[in-house]
Amino acid sequence: MVGLTRRLIPVILVATSALALSSCGTSGAVSQARIACRYVDESLSIYRQSVRPGVTNATRNHQQARALAVLLRATPFAAAATSSDGGWNPLMTTINEAERVPIANLIPSLTQLCRIAQSSTPYL
Repeated sequence: MVGLTRRLIPVILVATSALALSSCGTSGAVSQARIACRYVDESLSIYRQSVRPGVTNATRNHQQARALAVLLRATPFAAAATSSDGGWNPLMTTINEAERVPIANLIPSLTQLCRIAQSSTPYL
């Protein structure tokens, strides 16, 4: 029995350490996703201003270009979140789609993904 206990102690320590370290990675991923979402929120705010009634075409174009630039600044943070926890890949992919898809079409997805990131249980 003593021999079995001596062999189990290192296994338990390794398992506990692995669990602790994996939770740190997940926490880091959530932090990175939340930073990305700050850029997403700023971008969507700029975009919403651009589509208000009475905005000139020149202003609309400028603000939408600015919204895209701000949104793309979220990419490295979303990528870091995905690197730490693959569950954040939808956030990174949706942000990257902004180069091909109008922001207006991404608003529902980005809003929901960032709502999850900001929640008290931020896991996809």
